[in-house]
Amino acid sequence: MFIVGDKIVYPMHGAGIIEDIEEKKILGETKQYYILRVPCGDMKIMIPVGAANEIGIRDIVGSERLSSVCRLLAEGSTDMPDNWNRRYRENMEKLKSGVIENVAEVVRNLLRIDRIKKLSTGEKKMLANAKQILVSEMILSGDMTNAEAEELIEKTV
Repeated sequence: MFIVGDKIVYPMHGAGIIEDIEEKKILGETKQYYILRVPCGDMKIMIPVGAANEIGIRDIVGSERLSSVCRLLAEGSTDMPDNWNRRYRENMEKLKSGVIENVAEVVRNLLRIDRIKKLSTGEKKMLANAKQILVSEMILSGDMTNAEAEELIEKTV
């Protein structure tokens, strides 16, 4: 169980800090919820404490692993299907995993495709979401601002 002040990652939403643990009655059922504040977009998320493992909640990565993620961003692109629909599904699975390396891979690959040819609307949304997930963890792990994290990604990829 996490405690107030812990920095955690919620797959598909990004990293944040647990501000509170509250008991709420929703649909007639009383449960405990983590109140997570995500630094990007100043978003608050309620996460059921009992479902944290099932959802894939994890601690943020340390600075050493963050450095390896930055190296991953500079590496060559991964082979991906030419069909945008199949590529979208594969990338969605990577994002759902919550693994920072998978998220970084999606960001790197989609950014590079976008620079060569424009992405579909769905993939543009996916890139924006993946970037926000990665940036939020970089902010909390690397003690940097939103602008610094975005600039680091743009320069590295």
